[in-house]
Amino acid sequence: MKRKLGDNRQKRVKKPTAKTITLWDQASRWYDSLVGSQGTNFQKDIIMPGVLKMLNAKKGDRIMDLACGQGVFSRFLSRKGILVEGLDSSAELINRAKTYSNSSVRFRVGDVANPENFKKDRFDGMACLMAIQNIENIEALFKNAAIGLKPRCHLVFVMTHPCFRIPRQTHWGWDEEKKMEYRRIDHYRTETNVPILTPPFADKNSFTFTYHRPLESYFTALSSAGFAVDGLEEWISNKKSEPGKRAKAENRSRKEIPLFLALRAKLIG
Repeated sequence: MKRKLGDNRQKRVKKPTAKTITLWDQASRWYDSLVGSQGTNFQKDIIMPGVLKMLNAKKGDRIMDLACGQGVFSRFLSRKGILVEGLDSSAELINRAKTYSNSSVRFRVGDVANPENFKKDRFDGMACLMAIQNIENIEALFKNAAIGLKPRCHLVFVMTHPCFRIPRQTHWGWDEEKKMEYRRIDHYRTETNVPILTPPFADKNSFTFTYHRPLESYFTALSSAGFAVDGLEEWISNKKSEPGKRAKAENRSRKEIPLFLALRAKLIG
């Protein structure tokens, strides 16, 4: 499940307000119905265990959960004895995170693009799960992560695979002659943003963006911030097709075309 966050990454609802309200504040109930307190099956079965392994976090380590939403990964880490701080720009999602969590997890409202949110503490690791594609300024995010990390420590982030899962530019196809399911890719190297309508809204002025970037862009931005990528994993879907004439081909294609990409970068600068 992807989400869009950060005040500089989404259009505002155009009405006067006493405080800053993001679309994710107003869509928090919908998003919470999808993710809830425990996370989706993909999060529980694939993403969170995989990130924990890549972080190599131990009991007592301090980890920052970037774009934490309602704190699913923060609670997962806390149950392992890890000290966690969650940061998200949506006050409503942070409120839900606090409701679901015990007092040992600290949650804060703040934009990951603002360096002031990273100057106070130094962490043993940072993670960003399924949100990096919805952050416009990844250069600022990586530079801020470098501020908040201890030397030689890691940032791990997971996204839907940018080579195979580009919104509106990739899709499944069926080769009748070969009886094979394939993935068609119409667009990869050019960076672009795609507007995503966020329930319960459905008008042209109420949307967030998902940002597509080729791998080169992520590696370049990480290097400029003082990071070196020292881990890359491609995770496949664990879903299975219902019995049918295409089930075998569909299950085979899931094993060959990954759904998620996880990157681990070490702070060396």
